[in-house]
Amino acid sequence: MMHELMNITVGDLLQEMADRYPDDVMINYTDRNYRRTWKEFNEEAERIARGLMAIGIGKGDHVAIWATNVPAWVLTLFATAKIGAVLVTVNTAYKVFELEYLLRQSDSKAIVLIDGFKDANYIKIINELCPSLATSQPGNLSDPKLPFLKSVIYYGENTPDGMIQFDDLKVFADKVSDEEYNKVADSLDPNEVVNMQYTSGTTGFPKGVMLTHSNIINNGKTIGDGMAFTHDDKLCICVPFFHCFGMVLALMACLTHGTPFVPIDAYSPIKVMRALEGEGCTAVHGVPTMFIAMLEHPEFSSFDFSKMRTGIMAGSPCPIKVMQEVVDKMNMRDIVIVYGQTEASPGCTMTTTSDSLERRVATVGRSFPGVETKIVDPETGETLPYDTPGEFCARGYNIMKGYYNMPEATAQAIDADGWLHTGDLATMDQDGYFKITGRIKDMIIRGGENIYPKEIEEFLYTHPAVKDVQVIGVPSKVYGEEIMACIILKEGESWTEDEVKAHVRAHMAKHKVPSYVAFMDAFPMTASGKIQKFKMREWAVEHLNLQDAASIETA
Repeated sequence: MMHELMNITVGDLLQEMADRYPDDVMINYTDRNYRRTWKEFNEEAERIARGLMAIGIGKGDHVAIWATNVPAWVLTLFATAKIGAVLVTVNTAYKVFELEYLLRQSDSKAIVLIDGFKDANYIKIINELCPSLATSQPGNLSDPKLPFLKSVIYYGENTPDGMIQFDDLKVFADKVSDEEYNKVADSLDPNEVVNMQYTSGTTGFPKGVMLTHSNIINNGKTIGDGMAFTHDDKLCICVPFFHCFGMVLALMACLTHGTPFVPIDAYSPIKVMRALEGEGCTAVHGVPTMFIAMLEHPEFSSFDFSKMRTGIMAGSPCPIKVMQEVVDKMNMRDIVIVYGQTEASPGCTMTTTSDSLERRVATVGRSFPGVETKIVDPETGETLPYDTPGEFCARGYNIMKGYYNMPEATAQAIDADGWLHTGDLATMDQDGYFKITGRIKDMIIRGGENIYPKEIEEFLYTHPAVKDVQVIGVPSKVYGEEIMACIILKEGESWTEDEVKAHVRAHMAKHKVPSYVAFMDAFPMTASGKIQKFKMREWAVEHLNLQDAASIETA
């Protein structure tokens, strides 16, 4: 049976929800005065859309957004979608080198930005990148390094020289007639690109993943269905909008189900817990480290999570122990896991509220409706039998249009038959449930033995002193690779390298005992919460003086 897909654009779906729930609250911030009903928000997004048209943004033009989860982010998402422009999401952690690459590679015509985040001063960075910005007429930037970029739009107080104030777009909206606006809006097709997400670039330069209205709406619909979302739920969104986790698993899951949401501009455990209690949220999404930070917070026990029901833990493998604590202590009995990657917009498989807790902690669920999946031998491409580890591949409505202006990279990722090769190692059981066992690159091959880091990580998580753990392969002259365990201990706990090794040796096969153990305060991460094992590996080579072994490996 064919899976019924929603055939609608993002802008039209917002209009539909505004007609259905005009006076119900759609979005409410707990840390600023921004609260809108579905009707109010839809009208505001339309004003911004017309304002963008007034400054020369047309169908197919690329508009970058560089901001935390502020109201302007959501408004820009829907405004660009309403006029067929493409929203290019920018990682909030970027600095000048990365921003220049993204703006050049994406051919962005405008960028919407805030003043900065953490140690990145966005105003300083954009002025460094475009020295003529401060003296140029707003909307008429001309910089040879960025030939496409014409407008820098600022969301915040005291608009810097050369930039357009975000709220002025609502004033400019009056310059665009109903006829002009409707002509563009009526010309849109759900299979056109609406968003470009740059992958974290753990290999080579980041690539712009082109996603369509149909990609993200249908993915969001399946995700919301899997959580049994309704108009009566309320999702706290503390994962970044610029990543598929925030944009699709959160915003699109809400949009497709008429579910209101409470955004957090940047994750902080106390802010999230206050929002969950104060707003009576029923759901929250996060990567495992976000949940760990809440569970470990000294004020955790003073919060009331009685309204909580569901949410998603994703982004990196979910420790069973953490999952169980979230269910028991945060009342998230219907928590689910979604697995996928940006190129699949992003979900491919998920557990649902109807799966047993055992399934929900031990697997990443079954294929999305309308998405085909298989496990293949990475060398031969042959489909493998049940319970045999191989590369996870997916095909269906959710697969990206391709990487922007990178046909060769697209052909490497998506084969001639339309299968996306994820580079992830997984197994599938006879009931169709998948387990992710690691990245093809993460797999450690020690003296010919294939070792899956996740298995050792799951074991080490069970030790009461361990807060978080990552297992990596480091180069070895003798074995090709050796195991290294990188551990973050809970506050006040102590554990030694020898004790760690003895503990693993007592419970696991000898070849799985780490040769090295490092105790750390934090792991290197992308801004979206993905742990960068390749950076840990680079650090380990330096730290352990394994340069000789590393040169043998790469020779």
